[in-house]
Amino acid sequence: MDKVHGIRLDVTSTEAFLSPDAVDALAPRIQAAAADLAARRGPGSDFLGWLDLPANLAATDLAACESAAAQARQDSEVVVVIGIGGSYLGARAVLDALGRADGAPEILFAGTGLCATALRKVAARLAGRDFRLVVISKSGTTLEPALSFRVLRNLLLARYGEADAAARIDAITDSRRGALREMADRAGWRSWTIPNDVGGRFSVLTPVGLLPLAMAGVDIGGLVAGAAAMREACRTGDLRANPAHLYAAVRYGLYTKGFQTEVLATFHSGLATFGEWWKQLFGESEGKDGKGIFPAATVYTTDLHSLGQYLQDGRRSLLETFLVVRDDSPAVVVPAVPADDGGRDGLDFLVGERLDAINWKAYQGTRVAHGQGGVPCLALELDQLTPAAIGGLIYLFEKGVAIGGRLLGVNPFDQPGVEAYKREMFRLLGK
Repeated sequence: MDKVHGIRLDVTSTEAFLSPDAVDALAPRIQAAAADLAARRGPGSDFLGWLDLPANLAATDLAACESAAAQARQDSEVVVVIGIGGSYLGARAVLDALGRADGAPEILFAGTGLCATALRKVAARLAGRDFRLVVISKSGTTLEPALSFRVLRNLLLARYGEADAAARIDAITDSRRGALREMADRAGWRSWTIPNDVGGRFSVLTPVGLLPLAMAGVDIGGLVAGAAAMREACRTGDLRANPAHLYAAVRYGLYTKGFQTEVLATFHSGLATFGEWWKQLFGESEGKDGKGIFPAATVYTTDLHSLGQYLQDGRRSLLETFLVVRDDSPAVVVPAVPADDGGRDGLDFLVGERLDAINWKAYQGTRVAHGQGGVPCLALELDQLTPAAIGGLIYLFEKGVAIGGRLLGVNPFDQPGVEAYKREMFRLLGK
């Protein structure tokens, strides 16, 4: 398959488990699913705003985020992003992959759970430092972020007073209704809108992700451009030239053959959180009605010394998707050691080699070994980790899970099972 912004999907290592003919036979169903999405038909059709979002984002939208980011750089050393699930995972995944720019405020995340220790650690990092809050919630009543916002807003009020504190809060919420919308309008906080037709786990290319990332100094224009390029690549009807459709077809074909757990395996530590975003996207979209591939994520080579044994020799119900980066710049080169060490570690043959080149060989060796061990392997190979590449991956996976949900016969845009724990939790809390 041709590259899109340096991204290439390789499915050749699955052919021993799923014939190319079986994949190609899915093309009519995938084309029908894509046509339904394009026409806004079928279950969840009210939540398809993400489909054309990269092309519809106006320059003014990006400029507004950049303007707010410039203010944050002037008045804050830290920005705390408060949200859970899709309200933070996308931004955190991109930030961990690309890193914070020099001179940009540190980005902390709160409201991601109910652990008091985690919130105390965030509060401790704010001591003696100027900070702002970005609170993200469609409703404003989701328990985890709402409680964290109470605590951190009180810290903000104690530090700056009511008027100055209000100027240090950005609320990203519904355009018209909900508790957070009412609070923002009443208090005069700067507010941003979550589009009504974009669900939380698809929202990273809205202010939900773009505002915090701009504050961190990430090139959000490059991120959106990469997503837009992938959107174009994923509009073709040629299954073999469409990375999102081909990914969905191979996953589904393997699922029908009993491969019901997918491991997203990266050899780049910066992509660990991207695996967490991917897990939410696929788990919450596909896991319904007793169906769906269970998503798991690993970071190699670290996990090759733990889970690697299971991947190689455990139950053969796993498929593996490698997410790998060829060129990790700036380079780290294996040095020579003093002569009196005598090369006792046996690694003198690697002197002068780039560590990322060695890491690439580790990926290639793992892919061969796992394939020989009975694991079908797909690979998403990136030339470099750039904003455009990350934007492209985001769109590829979003389109892939939308098609995959249609193949499974589930609505990939709702999450009815998430409400079950909330009902029981609030019952126990006496609500």
